[in-house]
Amino acid sequence: MAFHELLEEVGGLGRFQILQTLVLCISGVLVYPHFLLENFTAVVPGHRCWVHILDNHTVSANGTGTLGQDALLRVSIPLDSDLRPEKCRRFLRPQWQLLHLNGTLSNTSELATEPCVDGWVYDRSAFSSTIVMQWDLVCDSASLRSVAKFSFMVGAVVGGIILGHLTDRFGRRLILMWCFLLLTVVGNCAAFAPIFLLYCSLRFLAGFSTMGILTNNSVLIMEWLVPRFQALGILMAICTACMGQMILGGLAFVIRDWHVLQLVYSVPLLVLFILSRWLVESARWLIITNKPEEGLKELRKAAYMNGRKDVGDALTMEVLRATMQDELEAAKTKPLVLDLFRSPNLRKRMCLLCCTRATASGIIGIVGNMGAALAPLLMILTVHSPHLPWILYAVASFIPSLIVFLLPETKNQPLPDSIQDVEKERKGSRKGKQEDTHVKVTQF
Repeated sequence: MAFHELLEEVGGLGRFQILQTLVLCISGVLVYPHFLLENFTAVVPGHRCWVHILDNHTVSANGTGTLGQDALLRVSIPLDSDLRPEKCRRFLRPQWQLLHLNGTLSNTSELATEPCVDGWVYDRSAFSSTIVMQWDLVCDSASLRSVAKFSFMVGAVVGGIILGHLTDRFGRRLILMWCFLLLTVVGNCAAFAPIFLLYCSLRFLAGFSTMGILTNNSVLIMEWLVPRFQALGILMAICTACMGQMILGGLAFVIRDWHVLQLVYSVPLLVLFILSRWLVESARWLIITNKPEEGLKELRKAAYMNGRKDVGDALTMEVLRATMQDELEAAKTKPLVLDLFRSPNLRKRMCLLCCTRATASGIIGIVGNMGAALAPLLMILTVHSPHLPWILYAVASFIPSLIVFLLPETKNQPLPDSIQDVEKERKGSRKGKQEDTHVKVTQF
């Protein structure tokens, strides 16, 4: 855990950390709303069946020009139980006798109807275009609307599994750049997808890359800040992500075409990809993965940007090895995902070690995204009780709140860089408790 001492020397929160954190937070404004895009691009508008005498203007002009739209709608579309036009069925033939009921209701359930074989007419007053309109995701195909959102969430789960491991193996910056490029490509392609299957496939890849971006953003922020500023850095990342969601709602109010809204959140990602080339790899990760020369280079770069050129010049391999001797020894052992569960202390804490930090963050993201994917399914339970889903949501939140008491306090504490650090901390804590107890007994 000696790395934080080196960070203090090069500048715990200088111009370097501010610029790096700012770029990563800005990316959250553009990336996080991709989780919520289907809330606006997949809105289900009002709709009814397309009928010849009502929507074929040539037929209307020739034979029914004297009748208004309401009259033609009445003879073409049956009413549902709420006396509103059916959304998924139409009369097999126009029922002209319905115009002569003088306002009295008549049983029309025995009249022949058929599905919307010629398509649907959509209410475009709120949204001019959605994926529901483009691919007719209504009536018998209504369940396909959820497939688009589910595809994104599955992509996020898979991304958490794969990219978390790749990040710990190949570096935070490389995977972050690759994810920016992938999200840029698939996001723009999704706006022009000709078929629904291709759209869902692109959204899967979007979720895959989004998880990699958000995970690496958090990891890079934590690993370049000293302990007393880490909470502030993560708080900024969360606030900018929430700001991105609020901006999405405002833009969706102005932009009513789903193609344009999709492009608005995809085209600017190219700028983030270009900016990511100037992001600095985590020196902590470089040192822990047995690349101390590269880590020293990045530390010097941070020192120069923070106006501490003398400190940067004084940093040498000898100083680095003397300060992080234990960590460099631990780096000779290749970490595995199972290492997170072998130690009793780690099993309880699921500590985000530098050597497996992105992998652990990915696992946390997997569990969170699985919950997000399952949450809508719980609403099906409303058929049994309207309160049951909300009770389950409350219980699911209350139980983890009790488990939090098992976690250690991390405020102003240095991040552990290896499993050995966690075990030493645990032994030190036990030793401290024993000494405290001994002192108390002596006084008594």
